[in-house]
Amino acid sequence: MIFHPDNVSQFKQKALQWAATFEVCCYLDSNSFTDQYSKFDALIAAGAKAEVTAQAGNAFDALSDFKSKHTEWMTGFLGYDLKNETEQVSSTNADHLQFPDLYFFVPQHLIIIKNNEVYIQADGAEELFKTINEFGIIHETISPQVNIQTRFNREEYVDTVNKIKAHISRGDIYVTNFCQEFYTEDASINPVDIFQKLNEASPNPFACFFKYHQQYILCASPERFLAKRGNKLVSQPIKGTAKRGANKVSDDVIIQQLRSNPKEQQENVMIVDLVRNDLTHSAIPGTVKVEELFGIYSFKQIHQMISTIVCELDTDGAIVEAVRNTFPMGSMTGAPKLSAMQLMEQYELTRRGVYSGAVGYFSPAGDFDFNVVIRSILYNEVEKYLSFQAGSAITYHADAAFEYEECLLKVKAIMEVLGQS
Repeated sequence: MIFHPDNVSQFKQKALQWAATFEVCCYLDSNSFTDQYSKFDALIAAGAKAEVTAQAGNAFDALSDFKSKHTEWMTGFLGYDLKNETEQVSSTNADHLQFPDLYFFVPQHLIIIKNNEVYIQADGAEELFKTINEFGIIHETISPQVNIQTRFNREEYVDTVNKIKAHISRGDIYVTNFCQEFYTEDASINPVDIFQKLNEASPNPFACFFKYHQQYILCASPERFLAKRGNKLVSQPIKGTAKRGANKVSDDVIIQQLRSNPKEQQENVMIVDLVRNDLTHSAIPGTVKVEELFGIYSFKQIHQMISTIVCELDTDGAIVEAVRNTFPMGSMTGAPKLSAMQLMEQYELTRRGVYSGAVGYFSPAGDFDFNVVIRSILYNEVEKYLSFQAGSAITYHADAAFEYEECLLKVKAIMEVLGQS
């Protein structure tokens, strides 16, 4: 059924707070960003009618089997360590968050918001619309209790980047995404409130709130990993970051500097080539093409260089296989993909888990859309462990101190909403 709330923005906030009362829920928000591949403004899925949970090893087969039995809408997440299934990689670093590698569910209640209309797919849709409208919007006044620590100090980070650059000089890899963790081991937060503040501070097109029992993904991602529209696959890797200027004049200067920066272009084009190669495994031969190279997109906190690569899917029945063939996303691995992932297992100090994985949905029509889990807070409420990571592309020309500062820029909004500014 279709409804028309008096205030769509308020309805979204109420729907999120309502959904968070369930054991599992997924809230996806485009924050009014639209492109030719956008499907809706927001999607809210609450309660599990059916679900699948899997660890690396047979996770994609489990998802494929689950999807063959359920043709309805489903939402879920893919953890980065599914790389141990798709490639010859293993993970021995500590995992403090304990998310499963893969989880998807068919929701009991589905809400889609588009163009100020609310579509509700659930038993008792009218009563549900009324229930959500009656929800009070709660704004937390108590500051979150966190004491952020880092796995690397600046000196250790710079030293590690220089060791990685030595591998590049030897030809082991061309580019990699080196990630560092910020964490607290005794965190007490209100996940809904923190997400809403993060989404307000950094309103990005692939934002999401995901509750998996007592574990949470609070995501302000600007990046699309992979989407399927009809028979078309779309990947939009981000490589290239610059801070926002104080005014339009300085912003324009920064945009031109980013667009023409050889190091940023080098990073971007290497990942574009990697994604093109990944897509060939699912594409009709000759259909892989770069739709946009070095596009500059501006968000509230930063400017990003984004390229768009597309192809025609070879067979409509291989939807999960298309995701497997491109996972993990090249923007978070490096090139060559396998070597870069193996090296980062040596130099990173914690397991990435859901970070640099993906959250998204499959629709009944066979389309899907997944983000890249970056600019995100991961929270285990039972263990009171809170974590967020930042990565930066390391190339031969990378300046280690600059890359460290870029990581701090990427987590600026998160630090602010956690009261650490």
